[in-house]
Parts: sequence; structure tokens; C-alpha cells
Amino acid sequence: MASFLLRDATILTVDAADTTFAEGWVSVADGRITGVGPASSMPDSKNFDEILQLAGHLLMPGLVNAHTHAAMVLFRGRSEGQSLLTMDGWYNSIREPELSLLASDIGPAVALSCAEMALSGTTTFCDQYFFADEIATAAAASGLRAVVAYGIVQLGDKARGEEELAKAAAFIERQRSADGRVIPWFGPHAPYVDNSEDLLRAEVAMAVKYGVGMHLHMAAGPEDNEETMSRYGLTATQALSRDGFFAGRVHAAHCLDLTDDDIAVFAAAPAASVSYNATAGLRSGRAGMCPAVKLREAGVVVALGTDNVAANNSYDMIAEMRVAGLVASHREGRAQPISSRELIRMATIDGARALGLDHEIGSLEVGKAADIIAIDMSGAGYSETPDVETVLVYSGSGRDVRHVWVAGECIVRDRALLRRSFGDIRNEYSIIYKDFWSRVEAARKVA
Repeated sequence: MASFLLRDATILTVDAADTTFAEGWVSVADGRITGVGPASSMPDSKNFDEILQLAGHLLMPGLVNAHTHAAMVLFRGRSEGQSLLTMDGWYNSIREPELSLLASDIGPAVALSCAEMALSGTTTFCDQYFFADEIATAAAASGLRAVVAYGIVQLGDKARGEEELAKAAAFIERQRSADGRVIPWFGPHAPYVDNSEDLLRAEVAMAVKYGVGMHLHMAAGPEDNEETMSRYGLTATQALSRDGFFAGRVHAAHCLDLTDDDIAVFAAAPAASVSYNATAGLRSGRAGMCPAVKLREAGVVVALGTDNVAANNSYDMIAEMRVAGLVASHREGRAQPISSRELIRMATIDGARALGLDHEIGSLEVGKAADIIAIDMSGAGYSETPDVETVLVYSGSGRDVRHVWVAGECIVRDRALLRRSFGDIRNEYSIIYKDFWSRVEAARKVA
């Protein structure tokens, strides 16, 4: 793989010291970062196959979208007026049309989602859904990194749960032989609400056997705690802790209704994290808001996610940072309880930590994989400032991302995808979109 030097840019390393270089450089060889520093220490350009001068740009680690359902781009704009963080809203606006999905729908849908993520600076995403094989294949084709959690919805059908667990295990075994950019996990959709206690325990045992993480929705809708309080006198978090979920790596999405005791469960766990999905939470109309500040103060890793684009309508993680900051200010009743610098960490290194990938990605440091984005800050909204982090979070946009590298491979150059054109991806998606919704309407007429 070719070596290259990115120079003359503002560098946000997001290392432990949050080192920033006003005019810096990053060097890459064989897919890994070989150097980072100020202009005064720039290496000789003759040592590189390619030089890219990036004056007026910000270089930073690729963004990590810690929770989404990439295939659900098919439902964009189809759930307005519904709260997808309640059982009724999810079942009525999403679950019913999902019954018409075919495996052939998934690849084009995920390809479009991956394209949107890449073009707005996301280099890694964590997904949970059905059709995990098709999601993994499309993610791999895009060049992005992905943690793909095999989504399991039982809904009281014991045989279905056993069948899905076996399929999830087979998916993990198959995917482990891939190139490493796509990592398989388990993904129980909503514990106790649509996964039984016995199935949950079996999932924990399987995760331990394979040494993989569990990605699930937790305290997302009122049903979660209502279900477990009525059965056991425990919150969903406490019930999951009782059933062994927190012994291994667990990554929980939403977490709107956590008590202080629930937060203590997360804090005591060896590898528990939360995906704070602020935009999806606001659009749901739920009164609860993720206690991101309390979680962080307790030492819990809190990452950022968009959730699906039926709930959010956007994959723009820069916009997600902004909303996350605003929601935290509103919830806590004080200005900026999470600083812009901390929001950037939540969207990069903390997302990597949540997925167990912080040894590999999330910061610009020597030896790490070269997952890097270049943001053009020469346009409107990016005037001179001593605080580039705040300008990025509160004035920036994913549409200003100009170049993207994953493992040293340039997958976006000058705002264009390099592996496959956006036009081709969009055209293929439009065909399957029309076909899918025609099937949904036909099924509704029969019903």
C-alpha cells in the first residue's frame, strides 16, 4: 500500500492529551499512521508516494456512529408522528412492513447508508438488525469498518428464538474469516419485551463462548422497565445484570430511563458502554433523556449514535454532536455540561472504546490504523477562532467532509466515493425501494 503525507492542516489528534497542531501533518504507510506533528517537524516529502496539501482543512480521526440500523433507510420518512422508542410506535410503523423484506433488499439499502455515512465522515458504525450476512457484505464492499450485531427478535416464539440464536452463532463463525473490517456481535433487540429470559441467558452464554460483544436497546421505551418491574421488581438494567449480561462487553443503545442504581450497574461492569442517540430521543417525544452527564461522571463510556434514519433522518455525526450537546445542556439545566472537545471524543475515541477498538482507531497516533477525515473549513461558518472544536461542533456539517481514509485507503476523495459512484448506489437503491413498498402495499390489501 502506498505511503502518503497529509500536510498544512489543523490536526485534532484526540489522543489522551487532546494534542492539537495549528499547522500540522500526518504520515501514513501500509495503512497505519507513522507520524503526527507540527510543521516544524515535518518529514521530507521525498519519502512519500503522495503528498496532499490541506491548508484550510481540519484533520481528525474518522467518526464512529455507535448505533444504527443501516437497512432501515428504506423507512426514511415513513414513521412521522410515531415514536419509535415505544413498542406500539415501532410495531405499527416498522415491524409490519418489515415482514415484506427480502434478503435482496438489504444490500442496496445498506450500500446507500454506508455511502451517506462515508460522505459525512463516519468511518466506523455499529449496526443491529436482521439479515446480518447481507449487512456485513454491503459494509465490507463500502470500505467502512462495522460492528454488525445479529438482531434477534423472539416475540414469544420459543422455536423462533432458538432458530435465530443458532443462525447468529453461524453468522459469527462465518464472519470471523473475513478481512477484519467487519466484526460480528450478538444483538438481542429489546430484552424481556421481545427476547425471553431463557433466550437472553443463552445469548450471554453464546457471547462468552465466542468472545464477542452484545449490542441491545436498553431503557429505550417505557415497556422495558414496566415489563421487568412487573415480573421481578427490577428495572431492565438490573434484571439484565442479574442474568449475567454485564459480565462481558455490553453496548446499550438509548438508555433514556436509567435510575442512579442503573448507572451504578454500568459503572461497575468491566466493559459496559452506552450509545447516546440524542436526535432520535428528541424526535421520539419521550420525556426521558439519556443521563449522559451522570453516566460520564460515573466513569461509563458514552458514545454517540444516530439510530436509524426513520427515527433521525440523517447520518451526519457532526450534527449529532451538536444535538447531543444541546440536549445535555437542557437536561442538566446548565450551559455546556459536555464541552465541544468532549463531544468530539464521544464521537471518536469513546465510540472506539465502546466497540473494543480503541487500540486500533479513534485517535491519530503512531501505530494506529489510518482512519482519517479531512474537513474543509474554508467556507461560511468557519471563521478564525481559538476554539476549533466548538466551531466544528456548533457551526460544522458533515457535508463539509472532503476526504476520507479507512485503514489508509482513500474511500472519499474531493467529496466523491471512490469504490463505487454515489449515482450507481442511489439508482440501484431506488429500484429496490419502489419494489419493497409495492410488496408492502400488496400485503396490506390481502390483510
